[in-house]
Amino acid sequence: MQPQRKIIHVDMDAFYASVEQLDNPGLRGKAIAVGGGHRGVVAAASYEARKFGVRSAMPSKTAREKCPHLIFVKPRFHRYKEISGKIRNIFHDYTDLVEPLSLDEAYLDVTENKKGIESANDIAREIRKRIFEETGLTASAGISVNKFLAKVASDINKPNGQKTIHPTKINTFLENLPIEKFYGVGKVTANKMHELHIFKGADLKAKTLGQLEGLFGKSGRYYYNVVRGIHNGEVKPNRIQKSVAVERTFWDDINDDDEIDEKLKSLSLDLEERLGRKEIKGKTLTLKIKYKDFSLYTRSKTQELYFENAEKFYNIAKQLWELRPYDKAIRLLGLSLSNLNTEEKKQVSVQLKIPFEEFSND
Repeated sequence: MQPQRKIIHVDMDAFYASVEQLDNPGLRGKAIAVGGGHRGVVAAASYEARKFGVRSAMPSKTAREKCPHLIFVKPRFHRYKEISGKIRNIFHDYTDLVEPLSLDEAYLDVTENKKGIESANDIAREIRKRIFEETGLTASAGISVNKFLAKVASDINKPNGQKTIHPTKINTFLENLPIEKFYGVGKVTANKMHELHIFKGADLKAKTLGQLEGLFGKSGRYYYNVVRGIHNGEVKPNRIQKSVAVERTFWDDINDDDEIDEKLKSLSLDLEERLGRKEIKGKTLTLKIKYKDFSLYTRSKTQELYFENAEKFYNIAKQLWELRPYDKAIRLLGLSLSNLNTEEKKQVSVQLKIPFEEFSND
């Protein structure tokens, strides 16, 4: 039997918006959106804005309709990166097995830790306390035996809270978890599952592997495993990102030129925001199209200079769209950037595995 691990997922609370409110006291307590502007996409929303339904990746026009008094703030990625560096230094005081997902979240494997603290729950609480003391910002955390469970748990008591899913409570927790709360189940998939009368983990667990693969393809095995608490992905501290992608799956298939054009613009803006967040550039842009019959088409363009902005993404995406082989309704559009400016290096990930110490319940 494979020894269980202690994994923490730390997620900053409304990170970009919270930084702006920290640096500008006049914005505190107000509904703000980072990014957006006249035709942009919201990169992050404060909790005050979220109460009105404003969310990241939402077109600014929609955000303003939901929250007329919304204040748009220009993103300052250099500042977010500066604070992110301080937070990662705190993580490394406890373990070298830190896998950043973005500037505002990371996985930590604390099965063995530098401070000799037995309880992963205590480590998470201490890390959150230090983040607040050293940056003035709050963080939430999830603690469990694998990355999937830790990620799901970190959302439970947001903001400024934490949740431990103890090994003895995993099955009960997952069986009662609403299907839309499962990490990896997006809105479209959740709607499809609801149509199949899959509303909670218990409903998903009742399906056989064959049934899930028939309904959801390759993702079926993922759903089959995670609802049983099975997720063997290791925390990889030296993960090298090879591409950045954004995509949209449409509940109703689309085949209208104006609608396609708007989707390409929105995807281009979203891709620009994600690249800015990670300070990444790339030379190869790929358009992904999935048709209503689930056939897949991709086409790429590589240039000598790095792509850098949404306008360029959109112009090239339009060219690639015109080269599509079929003129029929589509259910998914995506853009991805590869051939990145990230340094290629060998990944060395030593995963420490020792018997799972007793969690304290939170």
